[in-house]
Amino acid sequence: MKVISVLNFKGGVAKTTISTHLARALQLRGYDVVLVDSDPQGSSRDWAASNPEQTVPVIGIDRPTIERDLKHIAHKEFVVIDGAPQSQALAVSAMKVSDLVIIPVQPSPYDIWAASELVELIKQRIELTDGKLQTALLITRMIKGTKLGGEVRDALLEFGLPILNTAICQRVIYPSSAAEGRTVLDKEPSGEASKEINNLCDEVLSLINPVK
Repeated sequence: MKVISVLNFKGGVAKTTISTHLARALQLRGYDVVLVDSDPQGSSRDWAASNPEQTVPVIGIDRPTIERDLKHIAHKEFVVIDGAPQSQALAVSAMKVSDLVIIPVQPSPYDIWAASELVELIKQRIELTDGKLQTALLITRMIKGTKLGGEVRDALLEFGLPILNTAICQRVIYPSSAAEGRTVLDKEPSGEASKEINNLCDEVLSLINPVK
């Protein structure tokens, strides 16, 4: 079982968007996946509940017992954890069981500053695990046609962590598909947003299933 956590202490950085879409992308590739909603607000659970035909199983674990509780769920090939904002205890609990932590960051100086505390926690965890925990920064809500994407990438280099090549752009289809309990992969499978998500999935799989 591989566990991927999408974490950031700041709200509004597209954690739920990334989590739901990554879980669905993995499912469409034939993997057995469960999405864990660790946010007490339950955004991923609301997303699943809004679509009676939802095929991505979602469970709620919004207490800092994630590493223990995951042992009691049925074996899955992938677990995707939608992280909670403003909760160090929940983030640490998710890190303890994760193979990969994705940190979504918007192209804004405020978001870069806000990510620094989580980055330090993750670096401590990497040391404790002798480098077994992998992590990567992901630029989200990027506005096409602006220089912000390149500027934020340069700024994120200072954290000393890998930055995914894929960037998730600001697109209306993300919230509109979420309102239906769906993903862009279901609504416009050949659209630009779906290409972004599939590229993200490719990168994630290359990180946690490296070719030897």
